[in-house]
Parts: sequence; C-alpha cells; structure tokens
Amino acid sequence: MDFLNYLFIEPSIIQSIVVLTMTIFLGLWVGEHTRIKNFTLGITWILFLGIILSHFGLKLLPQVAGFARDFGLILFVYSIGLQVGPSFFSSFGKGGLKLNGFAASIVLLGVLVTVIISLVSKEDMATMVGVMSGAITNTPSLGAAEQTYTDISGTTHPSIATGYAVAYPLGVLGIIFSMLLIKWIFRITTQKEASDVRQHNAQNAKEPVLSDVLINNPQIKDMTIQQLHHTLTIPMVISRVIRPDKSEVVPQNDTHIGVGDTLRVLTDTDHLSSLALIGAAEHKKTAAVHSSSNLISRKIVVTRPEWNGKQIRHLGVNNQYHVTITRINRAGIDLIATSNLRLQVGDRMTVVGDKDDVQRVADLFGNEMKKLDVPNLIPIFFGIMLGVSLGVLPIAIPGLSSPFKLGLAGGSLIVAILIGRFGPYYHMVTFATTSANFMVREIGLALFLASVGLGAGGEFVSTIAEGGWIWIIYGVLITIIPLLVMGFIARKWGKLDYFTLMGMIAGSTTDPPALAFASETSEGLDNANVAYATVYPLSMFLRVMAAQLLIIFFCA
Repeated sequence: MDFLNYLFIEPSIIQSIVVLTMTIFLGLWVGEHTRIKNFTLGITWILFLGIILSHFGLKLLPQVAGFARDFGLILFVYSIGLQVGPSFFSSFGKGGLKLNGFAASIVLLGVLVTVIISLVSKEDMATMVGVMSGAITNTPSLGAAEQTYTDISGTTHPSIATGYAVAYPLGVLGIIFSMLLIKWIFRITTQKEASDVRQHNAQNAKEPVLSDVLINNPQIKDMTIQQLHHTLTIPMVISRVIRPDKSEVVPQNDTHIGVGDTLRVLTDTDHLSSLALIGAAEHKKTAAVHSSSNLISRKIVVTRPEWNGKQIRHLGVNNQYHVTITRINRAGIDLIATSNLRLQVGDRMTVVGDKDDVQRVADLFGNEMKKLDVPNLIPIFFGIMLGVSLGVLPIAIPGLSSPFKLGLAGGSLIVAILIGRFGPYYHMVTFATTSANFMVREIGLALFLASVGLGAGGEFVSTIAEGGWIWIIYGVLITIIPLLVMGFIARKWGKLDYFTLMGMIAGSTTDPPALAFASETSEGLDNANVAYATVYPLSMFLRVMAAQLLIIFFCA
C-alpha cells in the first residue's frame, strides 16, 4: 500500500512522472477505442482523462506541472510552425489571398462573437477565451491563453481549460454540421459539383507542361540557349535539343540552336503561348517522354546539407556535368527548376543527361534516403531558444497598462515560421520527415493536455453544476455563426466550389476531423486538401494571437 501511495498519491518527481505518463497512456488508449464512424476526439481524450483523474485527487508537483505544460506547448507550436513555414508567405499568392481573406474573416468574426457573449452574459473573458478555443478545436490558442494569463496574473485560471473541455466535443460536430447546412442551403449535389469542378480545372490547369517545340522562326538562327532565355523572358527549362538528324544533346548556355532543331521545354500553362514565337509546339501532359538517345531522366534526392539554400544557377552542374535539372518536387509539389530557385534538403530533382553524368550528379547531391531519417535537432533547439526569448520580450503598446508579450506560444510560432521559410537561405537544414515532425508535435501536445487536465479537474464537476453548462451553448454559437456567415458569403459572392469551401472552413478552424470529413466527401478531388493547406498557416497564427490579445486587453 505504501508503494502505491508513493507512486500515485504522495507528491514527488517520481509520482508526477507516473501520473503524467499514466494520464497520457489512458487518454491515447481511450482515443483509439472510442470512434463513432469517422468521429473521434483522438488525443484530446488526454485532457478529459486528466480532468477525471484530477477530480479523484491525483495531482502533479506544481514545478513539474508548469514545466510539462509550457515545454509541451512550445514543442507543439514550434513543430507546427516549422511545418507551415515554407508555405506561409506563398499562401498569399493568387487565389490564396482570397481564401485567406475568408479564413481570417472567420477568425475575426469568432472573436467578435466571443466578445459580444462575454459583454452580454457578464462571463469573464478568460473563461470565454477557453470556450472559444474549444469551440474551434484549437489547442494552441488554449495554450496561448493559459500562458498569457499566468504571465499577467502570476496564477492559473482553471476555467480556461474547463471552458475548452466543455466546448470541444460540440465544436468538432458544429464545424461538420456547418458544412452540411451550407450544402443544404445551396442545394449542392456532390456528384454534379465534382463534375463542374473537374471541367473548370481542366480549362484552367496551371501545372508544368512539357512541350517539344520545332523551331521555324528564322530569327532564331545561331542563337544560344542563354540568348533564347533572355529573348523569351519566361520561366522555362530546356532539357534537350533534338537536331534534325534526331541526335540529342543536353543544352549548355552556349549551345547554338537554329531552324529545324526541336527543343524539349518545360514551362507552365500560363506561358505556353510564348513558345509560338519560336516555333510549333507539341504539348505533352506528362513528363514521361520516351527517347531514342542515350539520355535518361532520373529523380535525385538532395541529402547533402552543403547544397541547402543554394540557387540552381550557382550549382554549376549544367556546364560541369552536362546535365539539366528540369524540375524540383518539394513536399509533393512540382516546381520548375528556374535558375533562381533555391534547393532544400529533401528536394527531389528531375535530372536529364547521359547515364554516367546523371550518376555523378546523384553522388554529388547525396541521393541517400536514409540520411533524411536522421533528425536535424539544431534548428529545433536553436529556434526554441529564440522563440522563448522573443516571447518574453516586452513590447510597449499605447493604451495598455503593461507591455505586450508574444508569450511562449506566439514567440515560438513566429520564429518557427521564419526559420521554416528562410532557414535554407542561410544554409540551415530545416527538413524533417513528416513522421518526425508529427512525433515531436504529438509528444508536446500530450504533455500539455495532460498537465492542463490534471490541473483543472478538481473544480470541473462543481463548475459545470454551478452554471458552467451554459458554456456549451456559448461554444455552439462561436462555432456556427462565423462559419455560416462567411461560408454563405464565400459561396454566393466568392464563387468557391463546395469542396474548396469545406477545406477553407476546416483550415480556418485548424480542425483535422473536419478535413477528414471534407476529403471523404470530395468525390476524389483534392480541392479540400489544397484549401486547408492554403489557409492553415495564417489561421493558426491568428488563432494564437487572438487568444493572447483577448486576455491582454480584457484581463490585464
């Protein structure tokens, strides 16, 4: 009996570790075995198990609880930032700007609904921020709110986590319900919608296209490849020059071309018309082009860190090895290998050239997949150090009685996004496999949820019994109102197809279960996934910042 008391009841470092890991284990186990069709609370069960165990008297040492909560939050948020960093700024490009505008409006409208409910009901803002975080199923905003409140007051606010736990389950259902309600309002049939989307995508495809261009413009006579690039001024890669006698060469900058030659050109659909200036083009929708020469096309993975961040123009492989890099596949996206594109570790290059030359290039860039399995810890811990430092840096804002701080969550998220995006420019290897990133993220989230649940459970039942049940209604309003209002606007006036709309809604709430539902009802189309990835980075950033600002402005 003394042994059990020592392990589970008597406060100590060992007792805290046992209780913390037991909470995580039980939460994950319950999450794996409680699934209704495609709906599950997943890892969030750790929070609920922590509340239950805390209600029955299991506690952590305050020092252990604080460290597990804060360090878990940092790991979770930082891994998200590294993941979304490379696409964060590019997500504001053409098309993405409109989607991000709708997503940002959903976030801001949710904040407005939260403030109105707090003012009308007289509910304190700290509790309402917890309800808001649960209503849109965003755990980083919960962490940001908890940490910001602690910075301001020097103590924790149990109702933040309680409000989150109460609102979370119906938050997941409310997001999916909003998608279905929009579908009903606009009388959308998924089969017809999918047919219309496929037709539209075919007419407006902007994927890289491979073309064989037969030169028939006499002004091209004796022009070099470099001069041709300067003449056309479009993003393109010329992988081969096919002479009239059917012999093929890998082009160098000083390779001369003329009438009768055929150029194998890779460019995007926006610039295909420019090829007509030099000759007749035969477009090929696939890169799998057969050749009768000894030239081959091969995919090579960049695994050597010394090439990280270098522009293709500075590689020297074209002249030294007589090969051409035609495209780069990064995170599943094909990019045209223009001269100013910077390589990153993990890129998959398509290289065209003689078999022996291509093999030498493969050796040069590594092409060793096993190296990608080794985690790069330097940018993680270096970035966390910078993120924490930035988070506690006081920023004076006129009108506030105390300086504004980004906090552990905000500072870590911003630094991770910047390192993920610009790290390769400074030869910092930020690549991590999806599984490695997911592991770090889930460990951090598990530590955070367990410590928060074990700290909030003592007053959970009494809080609900004394009127906290009303938070469920508040959460439903915060979930549904912004999604229905902006979903209606995005469909009627924004002209978004239903699958893109579902992805935008899921991304604006950063809710994976909603994305899973959207993907399964998208008739094989990828629009929902693309929209989710487009708005997710900005939405995550705004969710974290909004939670912090509400605490600062209303609770300071």
